[in-house]
Amino acid sequence: MRHAIDAQTSGGAAFDAPSRPRLVVIGNGMAGMRTVEELLKLAPGLYDITVFGAEPYGNYNRILLSPVLAGEKSVDDIILNTRDWYADNGIQLHAGDPVAAIDRRRRIVRSQSGFEVGYDRLLIATGSKPFVVPVPGHELPGVIAFRDIQDVETMLAAARSHRHAVVIGGGLLGLEAANGLMRQGMSVTVVHVMDSLMERQLDRSAAALLQQTLERKGLRFLLNANTVEIVGPDRVTAVRFDNGAEIPADLVVMAVGVRPNIDLAKQAGLHCERAIVVDDTLQTYDPRVYAVGECVQHRTATFGLVAPIWDQARVCGAHLAGAGHRRYVQSATATRLKVTGVELYSAGDFTGGPDSEDLVLRDPRRGVYKRLVIEDNRVIGAVLYGDVSEGAWYFELIQNRTDISPLRSQLLFGRALCEAQPA
Repeated sequence: MRHAIDAQTSGGAAFDAPSRPRLVVIGNGMAGMRTVEELLKLAPGLYDITVFGAEPYGNYNRILLSPVLAGEKSVDDIILNTRDWYADNGIQLHAGDPVAAIDRRRRIVRSQSGFEVGYDRLLIATGSKPFVVPVPGHELPGVIAFRDIQDVETMLAAARSHRHAVVIGGGLLGLEAANGLMRQGMSVTVVHVMDSLMERQLDRSAAALLQQTLERKGLRFLLNANTVEIVGPDRVTAVRFDNGAEIPADLVVMAVGVRPNIDLAKQAGLHCERAIVVDDTLQTYDPRVYAVGECVQHRTATFGLVAPIWDQARVCGAHLAGAGHRRYVQSATATRLKVTGVELYSAGDFTGGPDSEDLVLRDPRRGVYKRLVIEDNRVIGAVLYGDVSEGAWYFELIQNRTDISPLRSQLLFGRALCEAQPA
């Protein structure tokens, strides 16, 4: 077993010079590295930093995997922090060597390869794992998730030698995967168990417009479709549904959601519910251990979008730097679809309730649909399709709980017209 040379394992070496406190980061993804960047802004020399990552790369922008799949970007284009960046900042990076165990009593982590290093502060940023529908055949070659660079490379290889792709999941990630595979020349069918696409972000009207647009581009859709088996003797050949129907498949991409990756934290005895429970400073029940990103649960909520995770990184970085006056506060979130040529924006609560009302604009000729959900003279949700130019403004109105009474008649026509109205 290999050991890091540090104050815990180097005998008298610790007395030669005062050592800096040690920060170990488990997870080399966007949440963990953004937190380290925030820490370095505030206290660049405070810690000796060691980072462990499961993938053999520097930190990259996982959000941009879809353009890589579509052929619009290369892997090099989406790298956020190169290996030189780690070296320049004095960070020891163990890429491709994930942490296998945390010993909180001895304050040591051990990696898969057997490397051990001690910590004074530990940051867990293990993200999430894709959920794979456990139907018969789900372990066949050709059945994958859409989560990392390796998944994209597998999909690109399949597109070069196979014809039929099936994407299970009609949410944001599934549609991005389907679009990318279609751009690579595959015949793609999106299978969704619900009766409309992106039901968490879109109302039915916007979802129908989205489906029509994507069908014109060449995608096919099977809604209300419940997958019961992935068929194939030694590689996937078809997908079977509960009504007995089958469609051919050389590649099946599971995009049905993710689960917080908390196995390591649970094994270490940290308090977990759906995810690792943290307080407003992103601290776990162990005051030496912090957690950020998709692996955390804050006031019963878990997170999958970038904006709240960036907020967490700012707060956690400040606390690690000793500037601990910040608190993490949840806020409304917005979604913008990245499928090429589709303009779509969703924010806040678009379902509404018994006391809410809708302001709707439909312009079929221009392919524009806008719906604002109003409650107590405030915008609480927005769905925009075809023209998303006012999305950020509507989101601002939601976040600021602005009284829109004087703007009501012009609200759907945008900020410029509203601000031109006499008060």
